[in-house]
Amino acid sequence: MRVLVAAIALVAANVTSCPEALASEPDAHQHEEPTVLAPGYYDLEFDAPVPGSYALPPLRRAADGAVLDERGQARRLHDFLGDRPVVLSFIYTTCSDVNGCPLASYVLKRIQDRVQGDDSLRDRLRLVSLSFDPHHDTPDVMAAYAARLRAPDFDWTFLTTASQDALQPILDDYDQWVIRDESGAYSHILRVLLIDSERQVRNIYSVSFLHADTVLNDVRTLLMENR
Repeated sequence: MRVLVAAIALVAANVTSCPEALASEPDAHQHEEPTVLAPGYYDLEFDAPVPGSYALPPLRRAADGAVLDERGQARRLHDFLGDRPVVLSFIYTTCSDVNGCPLASYVLKRIQDRVQGDDSLRDRLRLVSLSFDPHHDTPDVMAAYAARLRAPDFDWTFLTTASQDALQPILDDYDQWVIRDESGAYSHILRVLLIDSERQVRNIYSVSFLHADTVLNDVRTLLMENR
């Protein structure tokens, strides 16, 4: 598989380049319905609220749990929370739903790209991607996945767990719904969370609301609280 993000960007460009034409295909051709891409793949079509002009009340305490880092070392999820805002996504690397895990990774990479060019955000934000497929997504697999996405020296951590038994309490605590069917594929709800430096969940993004611009404005709003 080529670089994941490049593939997603190519899909986004090809599928959405002429939506009117796709929608007008005659029924007689019996073409498959075109993929409707989530807003996170597009430029934002409205002006996001100005950072600091709104509040993000704490929603709940961010849970802890036993995880493995890319080197296979046993860690705690809280090791990566608490010193700065964190954008946490739950993914699995073989997800084929363009509006599922690939969307989360695409948006996090866009966030990474923008943070690198912004002195006010550089070294003040952490991205964390945690797999909910411990059987396939071993530390080595997560390290290879990270290599396709993470810029050199950027603070983006890729985690997995040692087993389903270690994973399940984390999923339960974060209300991350996941079901594995008989084929081994997962059905899940996309959830990306914004967690502040006090380990409080401050926002939860679904498919319709996950966008680099709005996430970064939320991050800036949190950082303004600590001035």
